[in-house]
Amino acid sequence: MKLSKGWIIAIVIVLFIILLISWGSRIYNNLVKKDEAVNQQWANVENVYQRRSDLIPNLVATVKGVANFEQSTLTAVIEARAKATSVSINPKNLDEASLQKFQEAQNGLSSALARLMVVVEKYPELKATQNFMELQAQLEGTENRITVERRTFNESAQAYNTYMRGFPANIFAGLYGFQKKAYFEAEAGAEKAPKVEF
Repeated sequence: MKLSKGWIIAIVIVLFIILLISWGSRIYNNLVKKDEAVNQQWANVENVYQRRSDLIPNLVATVKGVANFEQSTLTAVIEARAKATSVSINPKNLDEASLQKFQEAQNGLSSALARLMVVVEKYPELKATQNFMELQAQLEGTENRITVERRTFNESAQAYNTYMRGFPANIFAGLYGFQKKAYFEAEAGAEKAPKVEF
């Protein structure tokens, strides 16, 4: 049986449409996969920040129990924790403004904790307690985890952003509303080495 010229053209057009749909769905699915990788990594970042936040009440209680401590320092830590836990971000809206607001709240908590640790140096009996030493080690480990997770988040966001901006994925990203993801950035002034004086 011989196919007519019209049937051959129709078959070629149908095959072309099938290939086009297959190609487009592969690009779309890659966008979704990379977007979900960023969202999953954001959940890891929030998890380690939550771990730090969960350690703070125990740390404050230990400090209160051992030393006649400066109440203003403890109050600053408690308030910074409350502010940091009140700021949350929808992973679907990881834009620069929301990430900066989150980062500012977390930086406030980091600063309050740093002041707490400086003041703790004045209390050798506190530094000698096992509970405080364990909490301090857990907090230091958590800060390291935060650094690792933030770096991994930035890598995921970079892979997503690069793919999304490339051709032809940028066409599909625009059609389906995929947005650029923001990055964690260093604090202002972090490029300057701290001045140490003795």
